[in-house]
Amino acid sequence: MTNPRVGLVLVTPAMLKRLPAEGVADKELAALLAGERLVPIVHGTTFEELVKVSPLLASRNGLSTAEEPLSEVAKKLAELVAV
Repeated sequence: MTNPRVGLVLVTPAMLKRLPAEGVADKELAALLAGERLVPIVHGTTFEELVKVSPLLASRNGLSTAEEPLSEVAKKLAELVAV
């Protein structure tokens, strides 16, 4: 993951259950959080639930499939990657 343009994190209920036990590779998470373009995509859960498990990740601007249709989320991601 050298110099990624955008880091996407799909946040699901399964991920939220796994994170406290397994965590995320420290180097990968540090690299993503150091960049300006880390986008959490919340699917099937909420940012409030993410805050309980990973406040740093939840502090990033992200997208939620509960607030917007998946087609709109995909459109916004395509625009972000194209920049």
